[in-house]
Amino acid sequence: MKKNVYWLIPSLLIFSLLIVGCGRKKTDGDQWERINQEKRIIIGLDDSFVPMGFQNKAGEIIGFDVDLAKAVFALYDIEIDFQPIDWSMKENELQNQTIDLIWNGYSKTAEREEKVLFSNDYMKNEQVVVSLKKNNINQFSDMKDKILGAQNGSSGYHGFEEEPEILKDLVKDQTAVLYDGFNEAFMDLKSGRIDGLLIDRVYANYYLSHEENLANYSIIPGAFESETFAVGIRKTDPQLAEKINEAFKILRENGTLAEISETWFGEDVTE
Repeated sequence: MKKNVYWLIPSLLIFSLLIVGCGRKKTDGDQWERINQEKRIIIGLDDSFVPMGFQNKAGEIIGFDVDLAKAVFALYDIEIDFQPIDWSMKENELQNQTIDLIWNGYSKTAEREEKVLFSNDYMKNEQVVVSLKKNNINQFSDMKDKILGAQNGSSGYHGFEEEPEILKDLVKDQTAVLYDGFNEAFMDLKSGRIDGLLIDRVYANYYLSHEENLANYSIIPGAFESETFAVGIRKTDPQLAEKINEAFKILRENGTLAEISETWFGEDVTE
């Protein structure tokens, strides 16, 4: 059996190299011209982030950001490949050029600005804690010695670590249970495995509006600064950023941006 394993290792390595070799060639310059010529762009997203970009029951990727991205690139007659990625590795995926954009409720932060070029903002957001009302958590201080959940790689978790006095110093063991997506986190909240969930307000509002037992939940705002959503772009792609910003202006002026927002949120929540 061991002989078979050793024989497979070099074969698998060769096969992997062949796959990589057939992929898109890395370049150092602005890639707008290539994207415009190929008429195709790859957008990386967390496909469980309702309502920004997620898979429905039919396996289709839908959401506010999906509709907005389609509207932007329809102006340039460019097709989009939506690529689900490990959200904690999103900047690596962008720099490795396996995706062209990060677009999925991506919060603009000073730390991220060191790694990526951001488009203009298009929506405001804030971090909140969602809890069951029976837990009697009405403010962040009520999370003292309670179990908190958060998404790995999220801006909420970044704030949790960077501003410990707001929430981290309060919760049990000064740490959070980390999840790859919020669906599993909400299941754990319902079952009592965690007492509160640190989450984007846009996700919380949408998710709870589709819950049959909405009255059982509380959404608790805290002292984290409000955020803005923007598109993450490689710093070497300023022309691509310019094209996205131009499209945002057109879609805002012709009412498309507000229309997409009303479809997903029932009101215009865009910047």
